[in-house]
Amino acid sequence: MNRTLRLGAVCAALVCIAGAPVSASAESAAVAPTSTTPPATAPAPAPVAGSMKLVLQKVGGSPPFAIVGGRIVVRGVVTPYVGGQSVKVSFYREGRKVEVRTVSVLAIGNGAGQFHINFSSPDAGLVQARAAHYASPQQGAFGARSQGVRFVNANLGLGASGQSVRLLQSELDVLHYAVPLTGVLDEGTGRALVAYRKMTGQERTPYVGRKVFELLERGAGSFHVRYRRDGRHVEADLTKQVLAEIEPGGRVRTIYTMSSGKPSTPTVIGRFSVYSKTPGTNTEGMVDSNYFIRGYAIHGYAEVPTYAASHGCLRVPIPDAPAIYSWVQQGTPVDVYNESGGGSEKVRGNAGP
Repeated sequence: MNRTLRLGAVCAALVCIAGAPVSASAESAAVAPTSTTPPATAPAPAPVAGSMKLVLQKVGGSPPFAIVGGRIVVRGVVTPYVGGQSVKVSFYREGRKVEVRTVSVLAIGNGAGQFHINFSSPDAGLVQARAAHYASPQQGAFGARSQGVRFVNANLGLGASGQSVRLLQSELDVLHYAVPLTGVLDEGTGRALVAYRKMTGQERTPYVGRKVFELLERGAGSFHVRYRRDGRHVEADLTKQVLAEIEPGGRVRTIYTMSSGKPSTPTVIGRFSVYSKTPGTNTEGMVDSNYFIRGYAIHGYAEVPTYAASHGCLRVPIPDAPAIYSWVQQGTPVDVYNESGGGSEKVRGNAGP
């Protein structure tokens, strides 16, 4: 009896529990909703900003130039380096596009990249390289322009004119040769060319060839001052047959072609100073004379060969004589020397033009 009552009570209790309402938290725990939102992804990195510089190689002179048919090199430096990038390089001659090429950027270390590209022009004219990197997912857009380089015709004779002649004159002027800046290869330019050829050991003619421009590209032909301590003075190199005006501090002012004493009547060697000046033309045909010892003088003369031919004086072309006469003063030191023979240490009493 008692056992039967107890079983009935247990069953009633179980029925009550099964019929009781379920709580909200219990429902949530029992039926968890499934999320439909995709997982968040990291944003793509922004393209790296960059910059570029173009440098000309295998050119020379001031301003830079190259010879028609010769090859120059444009070197580009890109910062920072990003792998897989390329650059488009366009070449312009006298403002007109003449060639376009695309080149890859390669790493060079220190976070930078570089590229090299060759260019040769069959025609004379001012050439400029312009490079552009177009925006990519990895690196932004940027560009650069090179300095202009003038391609010149190498073979020029008396009477030639144009930009190639102007550049020739500019280069000679930078080296302090007495040259007009006219754009015409006239007699004045011819005299400067003869002086330059003397200084560089070439045939002494008023003609321009490839060799002249190649030497100018390298900056060859400058005058080496020997007597810097003499301040404002004149130096006459009997070996090279040139005369130079020197400013204080050893700065070259102007270089002229000249003709000194021939072997039978050599120019005296040593350090002297101008003691007398006579303007105009004298009875011996000497123009604007600057005497530095006895009858030895710096003066203009009708005949100025490319070799030693005078009677002891330092002859210069008549068109150059007034400028030299104006610059040289009474008391100006005159240093006369040779490098490989020529001249004499004996002062003759009969020195002449």
